[in-house]
Amino acid sequence: MADEEKKLIWIGSSKKDLMALPLDVRKFFGHALDFAQHGDQHDAAKPLKGFGGAGVLEVVEDDAGGTYRAVYTVKFAEAVFVLHCFQKKSKRGIATPKEDMDIIRARLKMAEALAKERRHDQAHD
Repeated sequence: MADEEKKLIWIGSSKKDLMALPLDVRKFFGHALDFAQHGDQHDAAKPLKGFGGAGVLEVVEDDAGGTYRAVYTVKFAEAVFVLHCFQKKSKRGIATPKEDMDIIRARLKMAEALAKERRHDQAHD
């Protein structure tokens, strides 16, 4: 477990989306993100399929209202980037719906650009 806490950066509407979820789900996701910030991985965090490896992780939590997911990346040394928080509404198995995958892909690109920018800024401080 790392001593230094990584910054948590919310991409797009991910924080607003998280705040709209039920309290217990928010607490659970917050706990899992805290693990990530400290260089650890919560037991509930699993690599998200379609992103080639463990750089993009998802945490899934169920409550009476349905199934919820938080997706984040630990791919960049600069910070933990929260890419997407949503309620899974798909009726077709456990696969993440295409619209959500598209959002995650687009936000991952944004996170990559932000990480590069932060790296650049730190190099010139």
